[in-house]
Amino acid sequence: MAIVVVTGTGTGVGKTVATAAVAAASLAQGLSVAVLKPAQTGVAEGEPGDAAEATRLAGAITAVELARFPEPLAPATAARRSGLKPVTPTDIAEAAAKLSAVHDVVLVEGAGGLLVRFDEEGSTLAHAADLMRAGVLLVAPPGLGTLNVTALTAEAVRARKLNCLGVIIGTWRGDPDLAERCNIADLPVAAGAPLLGALPQAAAALSPAAFRTAAPDWLAPQLGGTWDAVAFAEAYAPPPGPTA
Repeated sequence: MAIVVVTGTGTGVGKTVATAAVAAASLAQGLSVAVLKPAQTGVAEGEPGDAAEATRLAGAITAVELARFPEPLAPATAARRSGLKPVTPTDIAEAAAKLSAVHDVVLVEGAGGLLVRFDEEGSTLAHAADLMRAGVLLVAPPGLGTLNVTALTAEAVRARKLNCLGVIIGTWRGDPDLAERCNIADLPVAAGAPLLGALPQAAAALSPAAFRTAAPDWLAPQLGGTWDAVAFAEAYAPPPGPTA
């Protein structure tokens, strides 16, 4: 029974779609899956959040949201401004433990990046991952500028003696530029962990049925898929560099 923290190098990098894809691939293997969203920010009461989106795309999963704050801010700031109780690492770990007792896979989707604060004591998703003894799956964009933030996040993971399972490219275009092509090889070096998948930029726009069928094709076997990192790198190999 595995607990995996899905975090990113920042906001809007594809964490929710990556979470849904891993969930769909796990379901296709016959595993039971739960998605835990500790803190949902920037979504009004009654509106669908990230956990609901993961359910829409992946299918028959258990989706749990621990807290919701209306303003699109870091969880600690959003909780303080709303006057609501913040989510603590203990809250997250206890909820994940309950889910892992009755599910094969528990995916914990963070808010923003690994070190975004959840409460006024400075607690982060990294603290929760430590309590849960969870592996960390890092979602990163493919373009220029991603290597530095990927390396910084992976360094933070290792500094806390957490296990970085690998990197997923969260938004892969069909017509990648030179930086994106080069980063296929450079991202796993920056992370010190394998590249475990690449999600099409328009994955969330697919019908749920199409998403569930295609999800294993976007993920490496370590995540229940059939995606081949070597073949992907060869297909998008950059052109030769200029010669002196």
